[in-house]
Order: sequence, then C-alpha cells, then structure tokens
Amino acid sequence: MDQHQLIHLFFKGRTGVLATMHKKEEVIAPILEKDLGIKITIPKDFNTDVFGTFTKDIDRRGNQLEAAKYKAEAAMALEDKTIGIASEGAFGPHPISPFLPFNREIVLLIDKTTGLEIYGISATIETNYMHKMVKSFQEAIEFAKEAGFPQHGIVIKVKESSTDPKEIIKGIITEADLEKAVEFALAMSSNEKIYIETDMRALYNPTRMKSIEAATRDLVTKLYNLCPQCSWPGFQVVDSKKGLPCSWCGLPTELILSHRYLCTKCGYSEEKPYPNGIEKADPGRCGYCNP
Repeated sequence: MDQHQLIHLFFKGRTGVLATMHKKEEVIAPILEKDLGIKITIPKDFNTDVFGTFTKDIDRRGNQLEAAKYKAEAAMALEDKTIGIASEGAFGPHPISPFLPFNREIVLLIDKTTGLEIYGISATIETNYMHKMVKSFQEAIEFAKEAGFPQHGIVIKVKESSTDPKEIIKGIITEADLEKAVEFALAMSSNEKIYIETDMRALYNPTRMKSIEAATRDLVTKLYNLCPQCSWPGFQVVDSKKGLPCSWCGLPTELILSHRYLCTKCGYSEEKPYPNGIEKADPGRCGYCNP
C-alpha cells in the first residue's frame, strides 16, 4: 500500500470543519479533499474576527499558532466534528532584511480522534503588505494601485492607531468607495492626514491566498511523510542542528547541518543530515573565513 492509499485510509469517510469566514475554502478545500480524502465543511455564522484582526481593532488571541488552534477548536465545537482546520497569517518586516515585507502563513489540522496535530507553513516576501499616511484621494489612489487595487482590497483608517470600528473602513475595492472613505476619514482627522493600508484578509487579497495555498500543500507534504517505524502520518522536523562545515576551513558555521524527525505516535526519532542538499557551506557564511 502506497502513501496515497495509506493517507486516504487514515481519513476515510471523515469530515473536517474549516474555520473561515473569508473564503479560504477556495484554496484549502480542493487540496485537502483530493490529497487527504477529507470532506471539508464550512461552519455557519462563524466569526473568525473575534480571534483577532489585521487592522488591530481586535487583538489576536495568543501567538500565530495559538490563534489558529483557537479557531479550529471553536469550529469543531460549533459543528460537532473531530477534525478541525484553520489558517492564520502574520505580516511585518523580514526577519533578516527589515526593509522587505514578509508574510508567514500557517495551516493547521487537528484530529481529536487520533491526537494528530500538524501544520504547514509558507514564508514569503511575495506580499503586497503596505501602509502609509496620506492627505488626499490622489495620494490614496496612487498607493492603492501600487498595492494591486482593485483586485486587492484597501483599508482606510482615520489614524494609524484607530481601533474604533467607526474610524475604520475595510474591504474597499472600487475607486468610488475609496474616494468616499478618504473623504469620510479626512473629515474626522485632526491633522488632515489619514492612514491607508492593504486589506490582508484572504478574500480581498489574492496574493495572500496563494500563500495560504502554499501552506496547505506544505501541510499535505508533512502528512505524507510517514513514520519509518509505524507508518503514522506527520513524521516531521522537531529540532535542527547547526554546524554545516565550511568548504574552505572545515570549521562549523551557523548553517543547518541536520534535522531531527519525530513520530508523535510511537516516539521513533531519526536525525537526517544535509537537509538543504549541500554538505559544505559557502566560505562567505563562515565566521572564520569571512569574519
């Protein structure tokens, strides 16, 4: 029996609830239904905003993974299902190159029946995450078009720190609505400036939707990595060891030498060297050869 058959047997006849109100099922459901054999359902009247919003009018509940868990568990309770799926995104400056915008997406799957809990990740600079202070509709429309408007939505806030919903207009996808929102916010502004940002909710952001799709595929890849000892899904990396040797001097560098994999079912562990396919580090990454 191959991996595909084993995974489909593992999830045979089961339904998973996807915690979303922003049409993420458009990219998540087809992959999970085809590759895992799970039937995906969407909860009715499920408000994911209570777990946090990108506009910060509602703080995110916990860190990125915790927020995804809260959503998945709430959706399972609402629909009385034992499989829950949720995604959560994070945006900000790139951890190494702060001048670049950065998007990290996770797609989490929880199976209460088997105790399986695993998530896929997508980390990319391919994002339109942007924000700016503007003083006119002309400045706002120039920003919006640079951000991919109208295919990508826009948010207008009276000020950057606005958390009152009355000072925030989301989901703007037409020039007419953008002009009205700018006029409205400028009328409320105390300094003739307003705050404009990209709407990062999935249904208003095709670029982010691609990242969610990539994270879903990573989730499937991890599930298909079966334990060599007991064939349980999700034999995944739990630890990394640095020390890849420099190709010139042979001294250890900060690059990854090996990954340690662990099975959550039987506890089998295995260390696999050279996860990036290289056995020697470039001297440019060596603290001795390139101090």
